[in-house]
Amino acid sequence: MGHDNAVEETANSIQETQFTTIPDDVEPVYSEASVSRSETTQIDSTSNGHTRGENNDVTPPRYGTTYGRANGSPTENGTVEETPKPTPSPRALAPDLLRGLLMVLQAIDHCSVSQGAWRHGVALESEQDGTIVNEWSHPVPWTARMLTHLCAPGFMFLLGMGVVYFGRSRSKLGWSSWQMVRHFAVRAFVLAAINELLFTLPFGRGRLLILNIILLALAVNYLLAGLLWLATNASERGLSTLLEGLYAPIEDEVEQPLLQDETRRPSTKSVSAWATRCSWHAHNGILLAITILSIACNQWLSPHHGHCSLEASVGYSGPTPPKGTSLGPWFDFWFLVVQTKWVISPFPPLAWLSPAILGLLYGRVVLSRGWKAYTINASNVLVGVFLMLLFVLTRLLHFGNLSEDSLRMSEQIASRGRNQYLVSFRSFFYIVKYPPSFSYMTFTMSINFLLLAFFGTLPEYVARRIPTLLTFGQSALFFYIVHLMLYSGMGKFAKAWFGQELDYIDPMTEKQAI
Repeated sequence: MGHDNAVEETANSIQETQFTTIPDDVEPVYSEASVSRSETTQIDSTSNGHTRGENNDVTPPRYGTTYGRANGSPTENGTVEETPKPTPSPRALAPDLLRGLLMVLQAIDHCSVSQGAWRHGVALESEQDGTIVNEWSHPVPWTARMLTHLCAPGFMFLLGMGVVYFGRSRSKLGWSSWQMVRHFAVRAFVLAAINELLFTLPFGRGRLLILNIILLALAVNYLLAGLLWLATNASERGLSTLLEGLYAPIEDEVEQPLLQDETRRPSTKSVSAWATRCSWHAHNGILLAITILSIACNQWLSPHHGHCSLEASVGYSGPTPPKGTSLGPWFDFWFLVVQTKWVISPFPPLAWLSPAILGLLYGRVVLSRGWKAYTINASNVLVGVFLMLLFVLTRLLHFGNLSEDSLRMSEQIASRGRNQYLVSFRSFFYIVKYPPSFSYMTFTMSINFLLLAFFGTLPEYVARRIPTLLTFGQSALFFYIVHLMLYSGMGKFAKAWFGQELDYIDPMTEKQAI
């Protein structure tokens, strides 16, 4: 009987399986959330990656591959030996689908640039802080550009998520903090090197030192997000220990009354759980504050605080040259758009840090809560709606736009004194990307959260039948490199044989656009 009980207890422990879901190219992650026990499990193709047992228990996946952990298996003599490593089951596909869609939208944008199909923006002028805009692009390029606005903040957000899942998985595998720092640094260096090889060397014409399109900003923010995740984990444990020490029950050495009500005294276990919760919430609040402050810095550091210069005339045409701070271009490089003889950087890394930190916060919440799939999807919808409401407020209350007094279209001239954003449909959705304004970030991240919720509701058999999105989403860097090289070659051929001069100067070549 004793032997049978030992075998039964061990078998039950094997059935205690933990599941998480992780984004692109991340190793197994084990969460703290336990799930229903069952004799065996199988994948239900209609459950969007949920794991279903014999008792019809459903354990929701989180974003990525699901893994089970077995404690051991009994041998003939009743002892327990190590079992093989857990076998991965299919991954939830929402983040991969979102990343794949962003890659497709980005490819449309890059194709138009390389072929010279139309100007790069919703207006004929640059979408830059304080630039006067007096003519819209045609409807097709306007629509294409509005869609591609989703890409940069979406990539940064998914990058932050990936840092959390990657770090948690490596912690479970026994990696030290130093090993993780080295990994983050190496990957950041590789991204920066690819940026130089793809952009600076081919387009620098022997004089540019840095041409930062997007990869360099991704590299810097990947390293910063990784370091911030490590610091957050360390300080979270430290604060939890401190709170536990301050509020833990104190055992007096003096004699206690016999009739003392012991139920009113907090237990060590309850105090420890309370301290952990307080520390977790406090650090989430800190990450949220950093997210807001980092995007607010774009407004504060703007040379004209998002307002068009007073001396600008209605008839002005063309982009406003970037204006820096008194600290020089090497400081401005991190926060503002820079264009000098040696540096062209439309993507200042720290100006794009906000969505990466938001991704860190999102990953922490999803990993810790153990929500079911429909709860995660509903939460994504609520966040998306909230961010869209914030965007509407930026239009109505004139804050966080970086484009005040910049719209000088015919409709604005005919409606002097009215809110410039409420004059027309396209005026309402005009957002500044260089550097990203608060209104830009709320609008684009609202759509990204809603897309993440939509992809999360798709059954697996439907998600896997969407052409190319999974392939692009799971091999994003490879596709990014290949499509840029392909478009560059196609563009040179097309312009050499069929090109004609256009009525504006190409900012990359500083020559007449073709």
